[in-house]
Amino acid sequence: MTFSGSPVRIARDIIDANKYMVLATADREGVPWSSPVYFAHRDCREFFWVSSPRATHSRNLAVRPQVGLVVFDSSVPISTGQGVYMSAIAAAVDSADTQTAIEVFSRRSLAHGGRVWTAHDVQGASGVRLYRAVAEDHSILAKDGRPDHRVPVDLT
Repeated sequence: MTFSGSPVRIARDIIDANKYMVLATADREGVPWSSPVYFAHRDCREFFWVSSPRATHSRNLAVRPQVGLVVFDSSVPISTGQGVYMSAIAAAVDSADTQTAIEVFSRRSLAHGGRVWTAHDVQGASGVRLYRAVAEDHSILAKDGRPDHRVPVDLT
């Protein structure tokens, strides 16, 4: 899929059109780990996913909440790809926010042919938890031929 328009439109379209994001974490010593996760979002600023607290990325978040996020379409031809790059702070969703956050996640899950999710699915003995990353910044590639020349995008 080709994305065009203003940088804001491109970033929003990429986030809306894709189901997975890459979540980049690091452990206490700074050893990196990247994981693709199915995600839902609220206003392209809050990103939600469900994961086991025992997964490497979840354990990393417990000791180092700073993460990198990338949403991109991997199916496009070489040299035509575009992605949204973000720095964020992430953590498990606390119980007070679970109901609202799981509704966001469930709505997107249903739109993609998945199932309804409830607070019960991500609490207690379920074995999974709901996580949230709040993006601090967004950028896209400038596409001007210079390597890693990113354009900041204000999605607030």
